[in-house]
Amino acid sequence: MTINQLSVFVENKPGRLAEITAILQQSGIDIRALSIADTTHFGILRLIVDAPVQAEQALKDAGFTVSLTKVIAIGVDDQPGGLAKNLALLSGHGVSVEYMYAFISREKKTAYVILRVDDNDKALDLLKSHGIPILTEQEIIQGV
Repeated sequence: MTINQLSVFVENKPGRLAEITAILQQSGIDIRALSIADTTHFGILRLIVDAPVQAEQALKDAGFTVSLTKVIAIGVDDQPGGLAKNLALLSGHGVSVEYMYAFISREKKTAYVILRVDDNDKALDLLKSHGIPILTEQEIIQGV
């Protein structure tokens, strides 16, 4: 099962992130995880929120370039090598990770990671067959 991620094109100038987060706040949308990658002139803000379709529309209405992307959220053993084991599994079966980022877990001994891979179905099958916890959108919204 995949979850929806917002990808927002952001000009690299003062106040743009504040503007985006204010729009989400005014729309009653809660950010669950985020990542930003930037260059000199622009960045891509990636967000996991509790209402992705509404967030996409609110940001589009404000003139931002936004898209929804399907990503995978997994639970990883919070110990040395926990992430390496999962990445080796995917790599060993020909699944490429395009990018990833982590977010805080309320569960002890578990870290959570968002993965964007080149083949969601293959990755999900591998992860499930190896007992790796896959988070649902509902679990993220409820604040696992």
